Amino acid sequence: MIEITETWIDSLAPNSAAIKNGRDLNKKGKFTGLHRSEDGQVLFGECQGSGKTPYMPSADFVTPDKPVMRCSCPSRQFPCKHVLGLLYAYAEGKPFTAAQIPDDLAAKREKAEKREEKKAKEAAAGTPAKPKKTNKAALKKKILAQLEGLELLEKLTHSLIRRGLGTLDAKELKAVQEHVKQMGSHYLSGAQIQLRKLHLLLSAKEDREDAYSRAAEQLAVIHAFIKKGRAHLDARLEDPELAPDHESTIEEWLGHAWQLTELKEAGLAGSDAELIQLSFISYDDVSRQEFVDCGYWMQMDTGEIHFTVQYRPYRAAKLMREDDSFFEVAAVPELYRYPGDLNRRVRYESFASRPLTESDMGRIRRHAAASFAEVVKKVKNQLKNPLGDPNPVVLLRAENIVTDSNGRIFIADAQGETLELRDVLADGTVHLLKYLAEEHLRDVALLGMFNHEMRSGRLVVQPLSIINERELVRLLY
Repeated sequence: MIEITETWIDSLAPNSAAIKNGRDLNKKGKFTGLHRSEDGQVLFGECQGSGKTPYMPSADFVTPDKPVMRCSCPSRQFPCKHVLGLLYAYAEGKPFTAAQIPDDLAAKREKAEKREEKKAKEAAAGTPAKPKKTNKAALKKKILAQLEGLELLEKLTHSLIRRGLGTLDAKELKAVQEHVKQMGSHYLSGAQIQLRKLHLLLSAKEDREDAYSRAAEQLAVIHAFIKKGRAHLDARLEDPELAPDHESTIEEWLGHAWQLTELKEAGLAGSDAELIQLSFISYDDVSRQEFVDCGYWMQMDTGEIHFTVQYRPYRAAKLMREDDSFFEVAAVPELYRYPGDLNRRVRYESFASRPLTESDMGRIRRHAAASFAEVVKKVKNQLKNPLGDPNPVVLLRAENIVTDSNGRIFIADAQGETLELRDVLADGTVHLLKYLAEEHLRDVALLGMFNHEMRSGRLVVQPLSIINERELVRLLY
């Protein structure tokens, strides 16, 4: 069985309320029985609910990195608060008596074991998994529909530009909204997001000058998307296999949702990776109509900064697991990488955890970029691409964090190059630096999010985390 810690249990919970409720069940003594199987692979118990019959939560660790959670309660959340409470009781060290697995749970385990045995026999016999067949006729029809959608989008943007942003009235804004819906009919979910973002900017009531500037930038992004999207789709039509692009992010911009099997077939999967989360951000993205949970992680062997992201649509948010901060080291058997730039999106299906050590602090610091000039060059190259992430995140080696006579805060590298620290996100962090001790302001690694300010033309950085020799201080977590 893997080591069960409270941090690991928290990472399983669907949301913060489930964490609280699970902990409360344990604290209030709602478990009338706590048991484990003779081999120690299964934890199970009885938890008093609102009815006469107690609920029967269980956690099966026959496959340690893919535990199976079950409960007899009717909750649609997974795992439910009863399973979480059972795990919290185990992590706390409460006694679990050895007992025979209940018959209904044993029957479910037996069925699952037979399925796994069948898969193992097929694998041993060399029976290849049936490749997913692509319906080329349907895919070609979809691509043609996407091209039509891009043409509609282009006509709309040209109309808006000819009319002038400052003269748009309610009729034009309604037309933009209607086109948002049409993009969905043309399989262009990425275009929906970008057009909805434009509509929000044009509908802003306050600071109109800033809104128009941002709307002009957004129109430039949409124009680049139309141009690159059309070229990409035309190229796919000329390809007999209609193969997707595994190198750039254009597929995601066009609305493609990558499957893990696709990433693996494209050589974008690696084994035995260790990840450390350096920062975590959760926010409401109105243009996507989703809540977004985003974690920035370092891959320990390469020093690359990746990100994980979970989108929770408004309608389903209550039923989905809310991602959260993770404060240990995640050992991932198989890591999937998405096409991308400086920060690639990654995914994994299972992981084991271990505590963060001072040795890990040293490994993180060794991967920090020592030359700001080299980092700025890479960031600017990415920002030249209108479809690139406008806010790349980089780990920098800062010799000093200093404040000038005007109250502006800078970080300096060993060569004396400086970068100004400014807030990029709505959740500011720069003001928190004044509360840090001297040991967090000299010879540290700083995880920073870059932003190009249009008015000043300068690159600025928002600090997300600071790492010294002994600890990781997360300003956003």
